[in-house]
Amino acid sequence: QVRLVPSGGGSVQPGGSLRLSCKASGIALKFNTVGWYRQAPDKQRELVARIDPDDNTNIADSVKGRFTTSRENDRATVYLHMNNLKPEDTALYFCNIYPGLYDWGQGTQVNVAA
Repeated sequence: QVRLVPSGGGSVQPGGSLRLSCKASGIALKFNTVGWYRQAPDKQRELVARIDPDDNTNIADSVKGRFTTSRENDRATVYLHMNNLKPEDTALYFCNIYPGLYDWGQGTQVNVAA
């Protein structure tokens, strides 16, 4: 069974930073395109970043210049680096094999507020 588990969420003030980590069981992340998604209350889930096996990345316009994604293959981990966080970044964040092939799990909550 494939499971992808994000971690690293928390509460920060506007302008702060967080780094989310995504680890998987049952699948090797390094051979797959991994997407980072978020879902705010009463909104649809959206893709914010993805990284392919060659480390090419795509970042959503809404977070471009503030969010980046990277992978560390030795540790089988994909990261979402979030800088200059804004209140509108508050959401439940998920990672999944692009475009969302497996169970979404519980995600990790990010709260940005003064």
